[in-house]
Amino acid sequence: MRQPPETHADDVVGRIRWKRFAALSVPGVALTAALGVALSSGALAASFAVSGQQFKVSADRLTGEGFAQYGSIDTNAREELLPVAVTAIRKAELHNLCQSVVTTLPVVGDISLNLTAGKKKPVEATDLFVDATQLSGDAGFNNIEIGRDASTLDKGPEGAQGMQDLFGQQADDVTITGLQQVAWATNAGTFKLSGLHMRITKGKKECF
Repeated sequence: MRQPPETHADDVVGRIRWKRFAALSVPGVALTAALGVALSSGALAASFAVSGQQFKVSADRLTGEGFAQYGSIDTNAREELLPVAVTAIRKAELHNLCQSVVTTLPVVGDISLNLTAGKKKPVEATDLFVDATQLSGDAGFNNIEIGRDASTLDKGPEGAQGMQDLFGQQADDVTITGLQQVAWATNAGTFKLSGLHMRITKGKKECF
């Protein structure tokens, strides 16, 4: 099995630019079939088929207790395999949360759905899992472990582990300011959105 290539130092501390995290965490094309078998047998969790659209999420600040991150696979309704970087946090707070998705319809054109919350009181989440393909921000960690086998991660929520021999990292807590991420899916045990506001508009209006 090929080992993931080394990451640069600035991908680990300071400003995070992990657009290729999934490619680093998940081995090459030769392992795709094995991942499919693991997924169908339950070795990789897939709680639902993701849509064909990724969405954007931003927040002024995210603070979390019990952080874990590892490579995994989502599937869509066509049973296609989609590599993702799973960020799992036992307890999280997000300040000034924004979520957006743009749909292009025949004749009508672009339609944007925007959701905002947590401007005065932060959004609260427990057992939070985000299946992302891009993540950026200024991050700080306490007691971080980088390069730990993904199957042995134990600081995140229950079930926050990846496949054996794959790259993983975890920390006691995490703080990310200027959070921006692109994701296929989000799961949470609880998700409390204070000051929730949703709006649908014509045209392209995204969080970033």
